[in-house]
Amino acid sequence: MERRGFLRTAVIGGSAAALGGSLWRDAALAGPVTAPVPAPGTAPVPIPDPGIDDPAPEAGSPAAGDPAQPGPGPYGALGAADANGIALPAGFASRVIARSGQRVTGTSYSWHSAPDGGACFADGDGWIYVSNAEIDPSGGASAVRFDPSGAITGAYRILSNTRQNCAGGQTPWNTWLSCEEVSRGWVYETDPWGVAPAVRRDAMGRFKHEAAAADPVRRVIYLTEDESNGCFYRFVPTVWGDLSSGVLQVLTAGSATSGSFTWTTVPDPDGSPTVTRSQVSGAKKFSGGEGCYYADDRVWFTTKGDNRVWRLNLSDGTYALAYDDSLVSGDAPLTGVDNVTGSASGDLFVAEDGGNMEICVITPEGEVAPFLRIGGQSASEITGPAFSPDGTRLYFSSQRGTSGSSSGGITYEVTGPFRV
Repeated sequence: MERRGFLRTAVIGGSAAALGGSLWRDAALAGPVTAPVPAPGTAPVPIPDPGIDDPAPEAGSPAAGDPAQPGPGPYGALGAADANGIALPAGFASRVIARSGQRVTGTSYSWHSAPDGGACFADGDGWIYVSNAEIDPSGGASAVRFDPSGAITGAYRILSNTRQNCAGGQTPWNTWLSCEEVSRGWVYETDPWGVAPAVRRDAMGRFKHEAAAADPVRRVIYLTEDESNGCFYRFVPTVWGDLSSGVLQVLTAGSATSGSFTWTTVPDPDGSPTVTRSQVSGAKKFSGGEGCYYADDRVWFTTKGDNRVWRLNLSDGTYALAYDDSLVSGDAPLTGVDNVTGSASGDLFVAEDGGNMEICVITPEGEVAPFLRIGGQSASEITGPAFSPDGTRLYFSSQRGTSGSSSGGITYEVTGPFRV
C-alpha cells in the first residue's frame, strides 16, 4: 500500500461558520483545496467540471500493492487489559470520555445512545469530537469539546430528529456529514460547534447511506451504501463548499476484484420508484459498504459482507483490494470490517463490528495487526475511530458497551506514541 498523508482541517478563529444561504461561506478550506470562497452576500463561484462520465483509463493500468498480510505491526503486541478493559501496546493508555444516558464529565449534557461514526475538528488550540447516534427514531449527533490539555469543556447536540445516523464524514470546510442508514435515507450537513442549524442535503441522494469522504482535489464527496448489493458513489457539487446542488454518480466497473473504473451519473438520485443502485447498468456492486477514508489521491472503503478493504487509485482510475480476510495466510487478524480512519504516518485504522472487538492497523508496507482490543463486550461493535488534529489521541466508541444494549454505549480516548 502507498504511503499517504492525513487529511487535516483547521478552523480559523476557533468558531463555527454561519450558514449564509446554502453555503458555509466563512469556512476555512484547508489543505490542497483551491476553490475560492465567496464573501458573505456574494454569488457562489463555479468550479471546473471534475470529470463527469470520465473515460476509463487504458487497460493494464497498474493497481499498486497486494492485499495486506498479518505482521507484527508498528506498535508490537497487545498487553494485558487496563482498568477500562482495553488491551493496548506498551506506552498507550485509555480513558472513558462518555457513557450513554449519563452526563458527560463536567457538563450537564447526557450522552446519546448507540454512538457510531465520528470525527475530530480543530477548535483553536483545542478540538471537538462529534459522534452519531445509530438509533431509530430520534438518531442525530452530539459533540464533546476539549481544551488544549485534553480536558472536556463542553458537550451538546448538533443534530436531532433524524433516523439511525450511522457513519458520515467531515468536509474540508469543517462540517460533519451525518448519514442515515435507512432505506432512502438522507445526508445531513451539521455544524460541529452547534451554532448553525443542520441542513438536509437532498442532492446527495436517497439510499441506505453509511459513510462519506471528501476529496478536495477533485472536489467531490465519496459515499458508501450499506446494502448487500450496494454501490459506491461520488457527489459532484455544483460549487465546492456548497452541497445544496450537484450530480450524484455511481462507480461502474467489472465483476473482478481489481481493474479500471469510471463514473456514471445516476438519473434519479431520489431513488423512487427505482432505487439508486439499480438505475445504472454496469454499476459495480459491493457487499455492505461501511467506512470510507480519503488521502493523497486514494480512497479506501470497507465492505462487511466479505470482510474486504477496497482501494481506489484516483490518479489512474484503478481499483484493487487492500485487504481480504479470505486471502490471508493463516488466521485473519481483522474480521467484521467497519469504520475506518487514517493517521499521519499513512496507517489505516479499521474498527471491527464483532470479530475480536479490535481496531486493527494496516500499514503502508502492507502489514495488518491488532492495535487494541476491548474485552467483555462481545455483544457490541467498535465505531467512530478518529484522531485529534495533532494525531496524538484516538477517539472511538463501543456502541453497546458491556450491556449489549444501545443504551450502554461507551466513548473512549487512547493516548500514546502514535507514529507520525
